[in-house]
Amino acid sequence: MDLAEKVALLTGASMFTLATDPELRLSDGPTGVRGLKFHGGPVVALLPNATLIASAWSEDTAYEVGTILAGEAARLGIHVVLGPTINLHRTALGGRLFEAYSEDPLLTGKLAAAYVRGLQENGVGATLKHLVANESETDRHTVDSVVDEATLREVYLLPFEIAVEEADAWSMMAAYNDVNGVAATEHDHVNNRIVKGEWGYRGLIMSDWFATKTTAASANGGLDLVMPGPNGPWGDALVKAVRDGLVKESTVDDHLDRLRLLASRVSLEATPGPDPDHPTRRQQLTRIAARGMTVLTNNGALPLARDRSVALIGRHAVATVCMGGGSAQVNPPYQVSVAEGLAAELGDVEVVDGVEVRERPVTARGFVTTADHRPGVTVTLRGADGAVVEVRYAPDATTVVGMDDDFDTPVATITFTGTVSAGGAAELGTFGVGDWTLLHESYSLRASRGGFGEEILAPPSRTFVAPLDDAAVVEATVTLAGSEGPMAGFGRFGLIARPAPRPVAAVIDDAVSAARRADVAVVVVGTTEEQETEAVDKSTLRLPGEQDALVSAVAAASKQTVVVVNAATPVLMPWLGEVDAVLWAGLPGQEGGHAVAAALLGVVEPAGRLVTTFPAADGAAPAWSVTPVDGKLPYAEGPFLGYRGHFAKRAPEPLFWFGHGLGYGTWRYDDVTLSRDPLAVSVTVSNTSTQTSREVVQVYFEPAETDQPVRLVGWRAVEVVPGGSVTVVIEPDARMWRRWDTDANRWDRLRPGGHLLVARSLDDVVKRLPLS
Repeated sequence: MDLAEKVALLTGASMFTLATDPELRLSDGPTGVRGLKFHGGPVVALLPNATLIASAWSEDTAYEVGTILAGEAARLGIHVVLGPTINLHRTALGGRLFEAYSEDPLLTGKLAAAYVRGLQENGVGATLKHLVANESETDRHTVDSVVDEATLREVYLLPFEIAVEEADAWSMMAAYNDVNGVAATEHDHVNNRIVKGEWGYRGLIMSDWFATKTTAASANGGLDLVMPGPNGPWGDALVKAVRDGLVKESTVDDHLDRLRLLASRVSLEATPGPDPDHPTRRQQLTRIAARGMTVLTNNGALPLARDRSVALIGRHAVATVCMGGGSAQVNPPYQVSVAEGLAAELGDVEVVDGVEVRERPVTARGFVTTADHRPGVTVTLRGADGAVVEVRYAPDATTVVGMDDDFDTPVATITFTGTVSAGGAAELGTFGVGDWTLLHESYSLRASRGGFGEEILAPPSRTFVAPLDDAAVVEATVTLAGSEGPMAGFGRFGLIARPAPRPVAAVIDDAVSAARRADVAVVVVGTTEEQETEAVDKSTLRLPGEQDALVSAVAAASKQTVVVVNAATPVLMPWLGEVDAVLWAGLPGQEGGHAVAAALLGVVEPAGRLVTTFPAADGAAPAWSVTPVDGKLPYAEGPFLGYRGHFAKRAPEPLFWFGHGLGYGTWRYDDVTLSRDPLAVSVTVSNTSTQTSREVVQVYFEPAETDQPVRLVGWRAVEVVPGGSVTVVIEPDARMWRRWDTDANRWDRLRPGGHLLVARSLDDVVKRLPLS
């Protein structure tokens, strides 16, 4: 191959394909393999989100998830899945935490390695992302993450190191952000010296989509593949850079060798998995989701007794949020609500809608239908001459253009058409950048923050209330506005149609009345893809809308109140002392409602343990702000993020500690001993309850050095029958005894001493074992 032919292979052929022969196909995939279409693609399985999967604290579960995704990838002809996301939960405000496992580097790395093995042992490549210090979304394309070298190596690079060492992940993705003043896509120190040099990594480093900003600097800085294609900063510019002596041809050859290795590793004939709605897959996804759910408090209200009447309350009960926003979204066969799941188990359940939970309304399920009576709308794309380019069916009244279309004629206008069957006042509106007409309204919507990809991930919207006749046909048309930059011509657009909002007081009154009539009120609250999303961080951990007021009002009226939190990340709970039980349910995937019902009723024990510390108040955490100052985001807390900082009293006592979770069993720990050579902790755990239950024994190291934080060094989960006992042996991970000596520029050992803490979580330490 000549130089130009080599270079041509090092930029993607399209949005999600490579220019290899045979063509390699990539897909986003942390919680579902979406396929080659960013939106409206094939029907695929929607798995529980990453924090819910991780809450099982089970490498076996992570491996199982990898095998599921491998089967999904093979079914769709995908060769490389763009996951797992293994950035850490540095601050609970991070919008994309729902895609990542935890705040702890060891837990994250071990689970990631198992996930990678599940994929790659079945012939599908995994992609570790996002390398590195990519823990928030605000100004994500320009932010400079400022991290000292010791913290970078000991904390943020450690999950990547573990997944390379234990699973040999075939590819990685370089992040959008800078790290200590250098773009991640051209970071010679991280990509070449550490990853490819010190770790001996043989795999490929690709860019995040549109992240590559330079030619020679990125080629020399360890990036092997620019995505997407066919255009980008390499191509002819890289050929010229080689000929001008700015990049060695041997560097290009190394990039090409890594691409060829990836191509040789993936299987073009991997075994497809079952259909997303196959009974085996449905049972599997229900079990995985329910197992990860976490009982935060329980005054005897859980599991629910089947002979008690239940009032099910809340917008999240009837419109359960099963996945986060952004590139992790997929097109599932269905999404089961908690109302549907609990009714399937109990039959007679009184269901009451709750207060509004969104700032940006969405189309209510079933409120608008097409001419052939399917839920959703018809979408007509036209060119500048008015000729029809394509007609689409959109069950969620949403469509995307430009991201992965291959039309000969550019789309100029989009029309959404649907019928609202019930007359009366309705809230109508649209979202997407352009000039709109809807009924008697004409208006323009423009991107506001100027963030890269806002037109796709967080488009502007507008709504208004209008009277409608029965069977009213609603039509909205947008003329696309011009845009600049790498996302020019891309956009997400949609029609908003739903019943006109009711006053909050009336909604709460209905909930209170239902709660008084029932033996137990189950209130489902949570977040939505407005908070749990790529491209946008949170500004608070408070539940959106008036959900806190709803919980308090119901708790005051109900005989017994159970709160289900349908959120992937921490929320504040000002009503915690008013309710009888709290179940954290995550974003539970397509079987969400069935999984919540199984957990509430004890069909599957919700044996999860928290993977993120829940702060007691906004700001009450070791790391908080996600807003850069003068373009820089200092990781000033160093290695004391999350539980590490709380334990060191660098932040107030949290609401719930990392590792907390009650399950439905009770436990006794006996015969806690420490042996050496190898270092190991032995403990006998006894199930003192009347049902089989699962316990997670956790071991933490508390170093003697005051400048070193406590850290998780090992864990073991066991399932024990009532009255049974199991002896658990845990060998702490040797990597957790390292520290980076910045002056000597090498790894060193922590000095002898300190303690091992055997614990159910750090607020329930069973025994401190001295190491001296």
